[in-house]
Amino acid sequence: MGVKNKIKTHKATAKRVSFTKTGKVKYTRQNRRHQVHLKDSKRMRRLKKGAYLSEANVGAIKKLVPYA
Repeated sequence: MGVKNKIKTHKATAKRVSFTKTGKVKYTRQNRRHQVHLKDSKRMRRLKKGAYLSEANVGAIKKLVPYA
């Protein structure tokens, strides 16, 4: 009859991660914003690429972003 309670999405997490079709969590690497001149090119190239979250942490992220 009534609507069950919905879980609120954690907006900060939702902006930082995205989900693939297979259920993996993709995120952008940190350390690319400031003091770029101090980091060598090899490191910056590696930081350009996105990364996938460890399987151990996927459950916690799915609780924070339930409808993604």
